Amino acid sequence: MIPITIITGFLGSGKTTLILNLIPQLPKTYKLALLKNEFGDVAIDSQLAASSAISGVQELLNGCICCNLVGQLADALETLASDIQPDRIVIETSGSAFPATLAMEVNRLSRSTGKYVLDGVMSCIDVENWKGYEDTSITAKMQARYTDLIVLNKWELVSERRLEDVEDAIGDLEVDPPIPRSKSDRGWVDKDIIFGLDAKLAKKTDTKEEHHHGHGHQSEVEVLSITLTSSGSKRGVDVDKLAKLLEQPTKDAVYRIKGILYSATSPKSSDGRSATTLGADSSRSRYILNWAFGRWNFTEVPLNSTATTPLASGTATPNSSGVSTPSLLSEEPELRLTVVTAKYESNMWQKRIESSGFITLQDASDGVLTVQRIL
Repeated sequence: MIPITIITGFLGSGKTTLILNLIPQLPKTYKLALLKNEFGDVAIDSQLAASSAISGVQELLNGCICCNLVGQLADALETLASDIQPDRIVIETSGSAFPATLAMEVNRLSRSTGKYVLDGVMSCIDVENWKGYEDTSITAKMQARYTDLIVLNKWELVSERRLEDVEDAIGDLEVDPPIPRSKSDRGWVDKDIIFGLDAKLAKKTDTKEEHHHGHGHQSEVEVLSITLTSSGSKRGVDVDKLAKLLEQPTKDAVYRIKGILYSATSPKSSDGRSATTLGADSSRSRYILNWAFGRWNFTEVPLNSTATTPLASGTATPNSSGVSTPSLLSEEPELRLTVVTAKYESNMWQKRIESSGFITLQDASDGVLTVQRIL
């Protein structure tokens, strides 16, 4: 049977970074497949993953994998199992998914198909921005309550007292036996810690937990979808103006900004570093933007990259090479962003984005900016 590892954690906790850091630790012959659930309508992290040594990617968009998308889980796993025949499948949830419900569904599929086995549930915590169980969302509490291992990320950026406070709060959870903890090394954790976990807690969940969870936790966040298109020359986005927008959100108002954009100028991350220039097209390059809690980075992606593109059904189906065929570059917009805000914040940010002039084309030509709330 194919072992399945579930990796969960609140928005911006470092789940994707942890997964990408696992890849170099695996044997070259080892096939790792990724099933990712994401807010919004653009497959961002799967494009990043597809450019790495992951054998296949499926992405479930515009919903929560433990609620309205749970029915698609079986089909997504079956596609990966049949097309990729992986040695392991990693399920990376959205920032608001409830791991107990997902673990129950994996266990149900394991019993009905005999193809899978739940190997463990791991939760990431961003120590720098985590507020503690007493004042954070019910979803974050549940994510840490129903897990086999907690990985502490971004602890290097805080004081020793801050780290102790977070660890004390975790220790105060009424879990028997206590949840094991591990500190990452800037997002790196030994594969032997992540793979081969004891899934005893997840296997004990029952229908009572699902009923208690309910299906209302998606109301904790709001999501904007942003598109900038051009009918003229393909010169790309003005990244200097975009940087001014990225400097504005506070940690309490905006949780994540992810997107894909084209530019003739190499954009700079929040630490001042320019994205690596691949030199494939000197006039226009494609970049992935990842913004979390006031810091951001750009990753350049080759224009001929076979990155994952979501289908209309909300999934991305890999081809024989392990990734799906992208749409024609000429048909892609100059920019697509997904902005995840705190509750009641999306209207203000929609108006600010539409009126600020920070999202525009580089050559000052007319572009069509569309900002829509999708959740």
